[in-house]
Amino acid sequence: MSFENILYAVDDRIATITLNRPEKRNALSPALRREIVSALKTAEADDDVTLILIQGAGSAFCAGYDMNSYAGGEADPERPDGWNDSELYESWTGQFPRSCLRDWLTIWDLLKPVVAKVHGFALAGGSELMSMCDIVFAADDCVMGYPPTRAQSTPDVEYFPWKMSMAQAKYLQLGGHSVTGKRAAEMGWIAKSFPADELDEQVMRELRPMAKLHPAMLSANKIALNQTYEVMGFRSALQASVPWYVLAQGFRPGSGEFKTRAARDGLKSALQWRDGDFKDEGFVL
Repeated sequence: MSFENILYAVDDRIATITLNRPEKRNALSPALRREIVSALKTAEADDDVTLILIQGAGSAFCAGYDMNSYAGGEADPERPDGWNDSELYESWTGQFPRSCLRDWLTIWDLLKPVVAKVHGFALAGGSELMSMCDIVFAADDCVMGYPPTRAQSTPDVEYFPWKMSMAQAKYLQLGGHSVTGKRAAEMGWIAKSFPADELDEQVMRELRPMAKLHPAMLSANKIALNQTYEVMGFRSALQASVPWYVLAQGFRPGSGEFKTRAARDGLKSALQWRDGDFKDEGFVL
């Protein structure tokens, strides 16, 4: 298949999806999201594939959603033609988290295990993509978190309560804090972390034996695990969090102030307003 925003390859029964917008730190545009979902379904249908690995090209796994592309610079099929009017656009923002949840639930529902290999940054939407994968390996020094909860919105996909303890979930989401890959492994957010210069080697050491297992056995175990979380309310809880995202988008000051500053002074200025106090305190743990 031909892709513009990802690289796709199959080797030794492992399908590798590489986010390939390194100049944007692999920020998630509508086109990139569509290609990730398409590649996942392609790998699922391929009898020569047992496992799927998602990684990022360049300096980061994924720095979040590319909000410039969603603000009108790129066609988005979730936003119908003619929805450029500001009032209509505001109503469309309710569809944005639903479409994000729909895309990342593709990973959850896929019959084959999906593994994320994280380096550099996995922030905001990048942390959603990472967290919805079945297994996550990361570099010790990478940074992951959801800083937009400080001023922009709740997460599009409310993964925090399902990936760690209540104490850690509240600490990270309420403060918008980020942690290193090493700390994420210690708190149970991800499976393992490795020194950055060993990440590629160690991840393949983990995946090669797993790729030799029968796909049906892997699928049965994934489904059995997922059904347990479904009984506990996993899917319903994620769907129920969408209205809070929509409400938070309208808070002033907060999301409204962030948007005003970004439009008037640029994104860097808005980020400084959002994160400045926290950076001074060195809150990456």
